[in-house]
Amino acid sequence: MNAKRLVKWVFWSMALTAGCTHQPRVGDLTVKSVMDSLVTRISAQWDTQLINVLDENRVLKFVGPEERAALAKNYWRFRVDVPVVVSIMRDSAQKSVPFWLVEDGFKKTALKVRNEQYTYEVWQKNFPAGEVGLGINGFDKHRPVYFVGVAPKHSGDAVNITPILPQKQLVTVLNTGAFTYHDWDGLVLTEVPEALKGQYLLPTIRGRAREAHLIGAFRRTEFPSTETPDQVVLTLPEDTERGMTVQWRCKSDVREGWIEYWPDGTADTIRTEVEGMLSEDRLLRNDRYVNRFRIRLDSLQPGTTYRYRVGQGNVIGETAVFSTPDTNDTFAFTWFGDIHNDSLWGKLARDAAAAYPQTNFYLSVGDLVNTGLHRDDWDALFGYSGGMFREKPFMAVPGNHDSQDGLGAGMFRELLSYPENGPDAQPEGFTYAFRYKHALFLMVDVVSFSTSQQAAWIESQLSKTDAKWKFVVFHFPPYTSEEPYPDIVENWVPLFDKYGVDMVMNGHFHYYLRTQPMKNSQLAMPGTFGTRYVMSVSTRGKNDDSPPEPYAEKVLKEGYLYQHVQVDGRKLSFTCVDAEGAVRDRFELIK
Repeated sequence: MNAKRLVKWVFWSMALTAGCTHQPRVGDLTVKSVMDSLVTRISAQWDTQLINVLDENRVLKFVGPEERAALAKNYWRFRVDVPVVVSIMRDSAQKSVPFWLVEDGFKKTALKVRNEQYTYEVWQKNFPAGEVGLGINGFDKHRPVYFVGVAPKHSGDAVNITPILPQKQLVTVLNTGAFTYHDWDGLVLTEVPEALKGQYLLPTIRGRAREAHLIGAFRRTEFPSTETPDQVVLTLPEDTERGMTVQWRCKSDVREGWIEYWPDGTADTIRTEVEGMLSEDRLLRNDRYVNRFRIRLDSLQPGTTYRYRVGQGNVIGETAVFSTPDTNDTFAFTWFGDIHNDSLWGKLARDAAAAYPQTNFYLSVGDLVNTGLHRDDWDALFGYSGGMFREKPFMAVPGNHDSQDGLGAGMFRELLSYPENGPDAQPEGFTYAFRYKHALFLMVDVVSFSTSQQAAWIESQLSKTDAKWKFVVFHFPPYTSEEPYPDIVENWVPLFDKYGVDMVMNGHFHYYLRTQPMKNSQLAMPGTFGTRYVMSVSTRGKNDDSPPEPYAEKVLKEGYLYQHVQVDGRKLSFTCVDAEGAVRDRFELIK
């Protein structure tokens, strides 16, 4: 089943993924500190064969008394001002009951709560006024994690709930129609016993299943870091005429790096030292820590080709080339649909680079990897690309696989630096804009943040631009028969109509769809302006049985496609190409 539109609770989830080191807590241990230590000890003492048969009993043998208490009390904490009954709604399909549930005095009842997907057991316990501490969901990664109901023990008492961890906690009413997961608000309760109706409901995110994940959790990367810089990737800053951002990685004991760059054909070399930023994926057995390096080169000359190389100490990486845009009104870009760190995409991308060497930069509409929290997936993405992004910038937005289970797209942001000009009160680098010559590109994170909170920013960008061409890139498509996205149609499509957006590029569903010119959510009148919406896929195709769209101009029920767009002044030429190099769709726009 495809993930539903997300309610954006990013700052709530960021408090969790940051490790909770600034949260008030009982004792000296947090869940994160316990899990960090457990991973280190298990990795040091067990080989791969033993790790592969890890279960809850084996894990608990590594856990000391204080650690056990932290795992049982410091996962979810809040304060109540009157005695309460706390109900834990636990998915009955989870193989193991969390170890602390019975130990802490919770009793399983005969009550059941249901939604369209899951049936939940109800476990209850009385708590006095004061702090309530609850434990981990388990050492497995059971995504339908438990959620909580709170009711006064004495009828007539009013309960005030003060969140401790997470610091931001939405409190709603437990009833049919209520959602329990912020990252899947379309999944609502269909059956709630009368005895529970009207209680306070504390929703959560499915990403919390990862906080104590150990069973079947350890991974290895096929592309581990070394002392030689690799994963060299260019991205465009806000000032595309005079800037370029370069990022790369080295093994964890390489803490300092450098970059040298110079205009092609000269000896005017500039050298800048760059400090590494330590990155951790604690479940990656053969490359847990790496150092990432990032620098934005400013004061470059427009229309100039530069050579550059990165290194550390006496270790020198390959020399590469990039160019800043010149003053003419011609440029080209190539864009990819969902990639999912697919090795066959790597060949497709390299073929695209060879077929269209005039490409100035590459775009991705999201789902770059299968699991955005796993650095080995990102290693595969960069490894399969064959280094093509070290000479042509790579501009992307997160998809639902990059920003997963309500945890945000933190690794996306850690690995790829983008302009910091997005909506106010929103983390930078996820939604952003850049101008390339006479074209405006709006790159919008539709997964991590709501459409309504970004609409004003989109309108501001479109209303003030004098760009001849306007492009918008985001993951979920507003037009497809697979699944409706009414919030996109309601909040953004009227802006695309109002300000004359030429093309919207999307992915998510694994087939190709190009609409006829659209306006006001219907076909534009002949001879009038309309926006083209194009959805594509650069990994394997699916959704073969989706019904035909009446507004479609071209549909391809297959995968491994890329799109090349050539802009010459007021003319745009669009080409869709498959893995065999055959042109599968083509059209032109004249302004």
